Amino acid sequence: MIVARGIKAKDLAAEIGVSETHLSLFRSGKVKGVRFETLAKLCEVLECRPGDILDLDD
Repeated sequence: MIVARGIKAKDLAAEIGVSETHLSLFRSGKVKGVRFETLAKLCEVLECRPGDILDLDD
């Protein structure tokens, strides 16, 4: 979604209020949870829905 929206990861991290390192962990799938507030900010900035950026492993 970041690439599709043409947003730099650095700018996205600043806009949603997380560190670039934390955003990188989100992107790599190494985060086991995310606050709803952070998810809502991500979706607002990326103009998407949570299901567009979350992948659930079985």
